[in-house]
Amino acid sequence: MRANLPVTQREHPFPAGELLVSTTDLQGRITHCNRAFVEVSGYSYDELLGQPHNMIRHPDMPPEAFKDMWATIGRGRPWTGVVKNRCKNGDHYWVEANVTPILANGKPEAYMSVRRQPTREQVREAEALYARLAAERANGRATFKLHAGRVRLLGWRDLPGRLHRLSLTGRLALGMGLALLATLGAGALAGGWAATAAAVLGGGAVTAWFHASVQRRLDEAERFANDLSACNLRSRLDLVHPHPLSALARALAQIQINLQAVIGDARQEVDGTATSTGEISRGAADLSQRTRAQAEALQRTAASMEQMAAAVRQTASTAGDVARQSEHTAQAAAAGGQAMAGVEGAIRTIEQHSKSVAEIVQVIEGIAFRTNLLALNAAVEAARAGEQGRGFAVVAGEVRALAQRSADAAREIRTLIHRSVEEVADGTRRVVDANQTIGRTVDEVNRVGGLIHDITRAASEQSLGIGEVNAAVSELDHMTQANAALVQQTVAAVEMLHKRSATLERTVHVFRT
Repeated sequence: MRANLPVTQREHPFPAGELLVSTTDLQGRITHCNRAFVEVSGYSYDELLGQPHNMIRHPDMPPEAFKDMWATIGRGRPWTGVVKNRCKNGDHYWVEANVTPILANGKPEAYMSVRRQPTREQVREAEALYARLAAERANGRATFKLHAGRVRLLGWRDLPGRLHRLSLTGRLALGMGLALLATLGAGALAGGWAATAAAVLGGGAVTAWFHASVQRRLDEAERFANDLSACNLRSRLDLVHPHPLSALARALAQIQINLQAVIGDARQEVDGTATSTGEISRGAADLSQRTRAQAEALQRTAASMEQMAAAVRQTASTAGDVARQSEHTAQAAAAGGQAMAGVEGAIRTIEQHSKSVAEIVQVIEGIAFRTNLLALNAAVEAARAGEQGRGFAVVAGEVRALAQRSADAAREIRTLIHRSVEEVADGTRRVVDANQTIGRTVDEVNRVGGLIHDITRAASEQSLGIGEVNAAVSELDHMTQANAALVQQTVAAVEMLHKRSATLERTVHVFRT
């Protein structure tokens, strides 16, 4: 026999009034169990369904009990007994098990077990009985056996029990037999053999009539009631009226038709509920998958927005540096413009001075011309003076030569000054052009600086906007995560509802309609 371990010998009580229900196939594999059975056993639905029912068997249970149970239900009869079951963690719980075969064409096709909490007196009696079985098994001397969940003595000790188990027909036959024995004895003493024979025939006729009209009807009612207890609502019971048992037969038939109506409606509703919960479960699973995908997309969006915000902040910072550098460049260009303006003024001053020098050179040329004229006149006068004017003529010649050289030098200076004036004028034009160019450069630099300031301000505003968008995305991500958790809870709840609907569906489908 299967030994399930570990065993803690700790009792696990379950609430009074709870019914632990399970069904098995002919091989003892679990095909259905209710929530109470799952909770008390400690296993899950997945661990129980399809597994051998003896997985909850406690090692302390005697094999004689299960041998009697299988022999009883195999004959199509219900079995009741107090059983010690094992939890998954090794604890145990006591139940009063009621095992009923589910029949089809008079043969078992499945088994249904309904367990309830036994009294402490029943538990103590079961412990004593199982200990007695173990002791007699050990010494090899059996004084009793289990039959249909009850104790049956062996040998002559079972005579009172056999009398107690007689059917109504048997009891009537026994009573009639005892009466006939008394009649036969009295007839033999009186010599009335004809009367004795008539009494025997009458007793036999009464017994046959009772068996046909009463016992058979009771047997049919018992068979019908057993079918009802086995959840078989397809059997038929002939209603005979008038009859002493017709009221009982009508009551049993009414119970059957009422159960057919209620179970039929329940099965239709449960089938519809199971279909709906299945669709809801699939929809919730799809929604959960889409929500997870949305959450992942939001997380990626949040990461991208954070990267974008960092890039915009970097751009704003760079634009600020460029704006400050542009201001410095504008200031330097402005200073260059001012310097060029000063250079232009200096060149214009040089030009004016050059013009003044040219005027002075013209004066020198005029002086040299007049000096030359004076020297020429002095030479003429010296020639007229003869010998006395010879020295004066020499001086006049020297003066005229100096005047000539001064005139030549003045002409050269005038030529140089003229060239200088032209070059200064050209330089002045170039300086004016350069100053205008620098002015335009300053204007452009100032305009670029303004644009960079606008870019910096726009980048700052964009950074703030992206920060707000990022915060909104983060909040949306939190909400999506919360929604995902809620969807997960909904999926779990719907899955539990679907499982319970499946359990209820299996429960109502136990009834054969």
